Amino acid sequence: MSVASRNYWLVKSEPEVFSFDALAASPKRTTHWDGVRNYAARNHLRAMKKGDLVFFYHSAGKAPAIVGIAEVVREAYPDESAFDSKDPHFDPKSKKDEPTWFMVDLRAVGPLPHPVTLDQIKKTKGLDQMALVRIGRLSVQPVTAAEWGIVTQLAGK
Repeated sequence: MSVASRNYWLVKSEPEVFSFDALAASPKRTTHWDGVRNYAARNHLRAMKKGDLVFFYHSAGKAPAIVGIAEVVREAYPDESAFDSKDPHFDPKSKKDEPTWFMVDLRAVGPLPHPVTLDQIKKTKGLDQMALVRIGRLSVQPVTAAEWGIVTQLAGK
């Protein structure tokens, strides 16, 4: 994939629920990113393409931070958890023949040499319009190429 055609994203997880280390320890360093139940975040999942890069953000703790990089290895497909009545992410309105919710598969690329905290992001020129700052609650969000470059530079990558 050419760098020009690559898109960049950020996904958020509480490290106690699913951490970057858990992703890295998954079989083939890969897992499905499921359970997203916000329409804007769902639309971002559907826009992700194989080869896109993704910041992995730990959203809880003393210093929320971007801690790693993942890659999209499978594009959006129906989120099976929406169809399972025993799953906490069950949605009775979502139908197998017309799914509402989607997931992607992410593979851990590696941890950042230095996590980039939300506080750093807020104080860094060029990141003031980053979705993480403007619409912080969104669990899947786009990142511009310029923002990607600034964050990776802050991380020492």
